[in-house]
Amino acid sequence: MTHINIDELIKNLSEQFRLEHTDIPWKLSAGLRDVTAHKYQTLKMEDIWVTATQDIPVFRQQLMEILRNSQS
Repeated sequence: MTHINIDELIKNLSEQFRLEHTDIPWKLSAGLRDVTAHKYQTLKMEDIWVTATQDIPVFRQQLMEILRNSQS
C-alpha cells in the first residue's frame, strides 16, 4: 500500500481515534498525501527519501502497537 493510500485512509479515521493516539502525526501524514497528489512539482527527493526510509517505518511500528493493544 502506498503512502498516498495510507493517507487517504487516515482521513476516514474518527476524530476520537486520532485524539486517543496523539503520538502519531495524523495531520502531517494526511498532508503529505495532498502534496504528493496535487503539488508533486514542489517535492524534494531528499524529503521523500527521509519519509520512505525513516518516517514510514516508525509510522508502521506505531500502527502495529495500536493493533496489538486493541487485541488485548
